Formats: sequence, structure tokens, C-alpha cells
Amino acid sequence: MSHDIVLYSAENGIAIVTLNRPDQRNAINPAMCDAVRAAFDQVEADPDVRVAILTGAGTMFCAGMDLKAFADGAGDQILFGQYGFGGFVKRQRTKPVIAAVEGGALAGGFEMMLACDLAVAGETADFALPEVRLGLIPGAGGAVRLPVSIPRVRANEILLMGTPLPATEAAFLKLINRVVPDGDALKVAREMAAVIASNAPLAVRHTLAIANAAHAANDAAHWPENDRIIKEIGKTADAAQGARAFIEKRAPVWQGK
Repeated sequence: MSHDIVLYSAENGIAIVTLNRPDQRNAINPAMCDAVRAAFDQVEADPDVRVAILTGAGTMFCAGMDLKAFADGAGDQILFGQYGFGGFVKRQRTKPVIAAVEGGALAGGFEMMLACDLAVAGETADFALPEVRLGLIPGAGGAVRLPVSIPRVRANEILLMGTPLPATEAAFLKLINRVVPDGDALKVAREMAAVIASNAPLAVRHTLAIANAAHAANDAAHWPENDRIIKEIGKTADAAQGARAFIEKRAPVWQGK
């Protein structure tokens, strides 16, 4: 149904999970976490589904955490519910997920893309981790996964400056698989998914598990410290200031505490 906060469909072995808050740039609130979690429960439980696509309705893949919800005290539900941010970034999955990105993947939206196994983006899409500009840290996998995915100095520029990464450079850095004409990301992701769905399901499942083993070890080593820090910083005056400044469309006044 079009009014659902997350849309789900499945056909020919391919499930499509669509973040559906286009008026809020698909920002993640607690209800969306629950809906994403339920959608991927369905992906994992359905033996006919071989591969899934994660995408966003409207003009943006996902703008990250809903800062209004965070300011209202829902941060723990969004960040530390089952499977972490968005009910997705820490999930152990047995089936591949392809991110189909149009417009942009910002903050937690970028981190949800990093949690996927493959990614396709429209040519004018960009990616950013602007949390430091909001008094937060990229605590949904950005600080854990980006430095082992692209060169360290470029990762630090994205993490510490909050500057955007264009889709063309993301492809050059091998962070995404394809850059396609705007509007074609879902189409191309479907084509890639169809190839995966045509392959032997047990072979795909076990190959994915082996391919992801090194990343899983990195995640296991760093998530505890990541989560400790994000819990601490989420309670600071600067974190509250950053969220209020964003909502009020003004420059933040940092206190360093």
C-alpha cells in the first residue's frame, strides 16, 4: 500500500524493499526501523526470495536519522534497536541485498548502503557522513566500515569534514558497483538481481558468507567501542544543540561538552 512507511514486493525471486517517507527524505524514525526489520524478516523467511533490493521513494534514497525524532528522545530506538540503525545495519543476512540509490544517501542512509552487498547509484547521487556537523558521530557503521572500504585519507576527509562524495568518485573508489543515468538505479539493480536470482541459491548463500567473513570480523572488533561512544556523545549538550540547530535551520553553537 502506498501509505505504508516501507513498501515490500517480491517477484521472480527478487524482493524490493522501499523506504517510503519521501516527504521527509526517507529519514529513519522508530516506525521505519520496525518496518525495515519486518521486511527483511520476510526476505529471510521466504524460500522463493533469492536476493533483495533496498531503495527509497521520491528524490532521495535516505537522509539518515530523523533528527526531530532524535530530539524528542527516540535516538536509542533508532540506533540501538534490534539489528542497529534502521533495523538493518548490523543484521546478519543469508541473501544478498543491492542498494539502488537515487538523489543521495546521507548519514545513516549512507551507512545503510554500506551495509548492503552491492550498490547502484544515479549519476548525480552523492553520499555524505555529516554527523560531525551535528554534534554526533557516524555511529551506524560509517566510522567502522568506510576506512576499510576506501583509502584511509579519503575516508577521513568524508568522516571528519562531512563533505559529500559524488557517485562518480564512489564508483572510482569501488564503493559502488555502477553509476547509471538518473532514474535508472532501480532498473539496473533489478537486472543485477535477476542474474543473482538465476544462480544456485545454496551456492550464492555460501559464497556470500565467505565473501563477507572479513568484513564481519572487522565489524565484530569495532562495534562495541563504536556503540559505547555513540551512546555517550548522544547525551552531550553538543548533540542536542546540533539537532536543534538543524531543525531551526541555524548554525549550531558548540560548547564542547
